[in-house]
Amino acid sequence: MTGLAVRAAAAVRSPRGRAPDDRPAALDYYRDLLTPFGEKPDEELLSRGAHVHHRDLADLLVADEGVGRSRPELLIVTHALPDVVPFTAVAPHMTDRLGGLAANFAIAQQGLAAPFTALRIASAYHRAGRAAEVVLAVLEQTTLPTPFPLVQDTPLTDSAAAVVLGSAAEGEDGLAFVRAYSAASAVAALDRPDLDRPDLGEDGTLLVLGPWVTEDVPERSPVHRVAPGSYCTSLWLELADHWQEWRDTYRRVVLCDTDPRSGRSHVALFARGEG
Repeated sequence: MTGLAVRAAAAVRSPRGRAPDDRPAALDYYRDLLTPFGEKPDEELLSRGAHVHHRDLADLLVADEGVGRSRPELLIVTHALPDVVPFTAVAPHMTDRLGGLAANFAIAQQGLAAPFTALRIASAYHRAGRAAEVVLAVLEQTTLPTPFPLVQDTPLTDSAAAVVLGSAAEGEDGLAFVRAYSAASAVAALDRPDLDRPDLGEDGTLLVLGPWVTEDVPERSPVHRVAPGSYCTSLWLELADHWQEWRDTYRRVVLCDTDPRSGRSHVALFARGEG
């Protein structure tokens, strides 16, 4: 195995928000942003929000020992929902906390596809010899200036996950990223012969389904269903919590979720002893 394998991970759920003193700045920002379009911020909605900034989530992830000791050469921040206020460039900020040497950028406006895109980019950097260690951060804050049904009706909570990926040596039994792809539905995404290989035996494949997979999918192997409460972070919170257990129990881990806004399904395949 010569690809990128999971080395460490961290998850953050429902952290404490900022004090009310920080909230007028957000209100002023949204007034300036929305007024040219004939809109105005919902002050009551903003006042109820936790105001957990992306920077706050990044700092909590870096405080984890496994993430904090990493020194990546590539760092990618992903999110589907915007920051409370974009006053901090979070990817450079997080890079500074992790040695300051990584190429860094953010991926947004892709819904929950963003982390899957980040994995493909990380793999390409690694194959090109440009990144032996990568940190992928997935951030989700829920304080918005206007009603957004996905946030209020679910309801979503503030959360974040980070995964540290490092070069894996040949013959090592790490949990390595193999591929990521998308399809028109979860059934189509999972209807691939390489996801249900009979030669894997009893310790074969674990299928991890995100909370937005609502259709019936073939359950030919053990299934772990993610509880609702998150959008973009859902699968990655579970990976952060369980990657070592899954690595020791299964040969393959398939992460799958369906974006409720686009209807497209996304899959990431990790495998032990492959790359």
